[in-house]
Amino acid sequence: MKLNFKENNGLVDASIDELINQVGDIGRPRIVREMILTALKAGQEDDGEGDLKMMSTSLKEMRYTAKIFSDYRQFKKVTVFGSARTRSDEKAYHMARQMGKKLVQAGYMVITGGGPGIMQAVHEGAGPEKSFGVNIRLPFEQQSNPVVNGNPKNIIYKYFFNRKVAFLKESDAVVLFPGGFGTHDEGMETLTLVQTGKRNPLPLILVDEPGGSYWSDWVQFLNDHLLKNGYINESDLHLIERVENVDDAVAKINRFYFRYHSLRYIGNQVVLRLTSAIEQDRLNEMKASFSEMLTPGGNMILSGPLPAEADEPEIAHLQRLVVDFNRHNLGWLKQLIDAVNEDI
Repeated sequence: MKLNFKENNGLVDASIDELINQVGDIGRPRIVREMILTALKAGQEDDGEGDLKMMSTSLKEMRYTAKIFSDYRQFKKVTVFGSARTRSDEKAYHMARQMGKKLVQAGYMVITGGGPGIMQAVHEGAGPEKSFGVNIRLPFEQQSNPVVNGNPKNIIYKYFFNRKVAFLKESDAVVLFPGGFGTHDEGMETLTLVQTGKRNPLPLILVDEPGGSYWSDWVQFLNDHLLKNGYINESDLHLIERVENVDDAVAKINRFYFRYHSLRYIGNQVVLRLTSAIEQDRLNEMKASFSEMLTPGGNMILSGPLPAEADEPEIAHLQRLVVDFNRHNLGWLKQLIDAVNEDI
């Protein structure tokens, strides 16, 4: 029979409902029903074992990811990327260890790829209780480091794409130390998702050694080739920040969350939730400075929670900044958040 996601599959729908009831403790049966139907439809459309195995493994990996992270939703987390080949006697390794230590002191947990090099250094600084490993099975190089090996918060993936989802879904900030193809892949993935609005803005910090040029050369390349040729907007460069010491990196992450709490898109508006109020005079200044990001005739107003936010009662007390955002340029949104965090 031909299955579809509307409830007109007769006995199949009844069987799925009965199965859900028998299992019990299903908090969102509508979504689970669609997942079951998706699996059945994939089975009907099967033209080879490979596709089904990939779908099955992906679902298992994502379910396990959600399970592991679910007990730590109340903690902000910082993902740190960098080379697995960085030696313990290198300056970058010592900086990464300090990064892990100072992030934990500031109240964050850390996420890395769980391997050696920069990843191990961050975990050494943070300690196993505050560390997540998001590892990948490779034929070389990427074995779990001793800090997270055996730790229940060390997840080992088959597929890179599931691993990337875990990194960015669970992160409140991303820090990049120098590294190889993988580090650039992860950094560009983050930039692309934020630039296109597929991931909400977050601090993306590039860490060079004092006097180092690894990331400054890279940023210069962005200016000389991507920006100059019109491949990116000038405001896209505000999505990244470069530092040369760990304290500055942690300070920039803290600053991003000084007043900004979170955001939500509701219809044609973006709603910024704020942990402390901003004054009307400051709002007027921001309206003038960020007029280019507004829809034609659009506005920027202070508000309480909107009706669509009733499903988040735990943050109903926060002030809202409601913006008629044209969504053309996500670099402007990051700059607006930075302006919101200015304490003047």
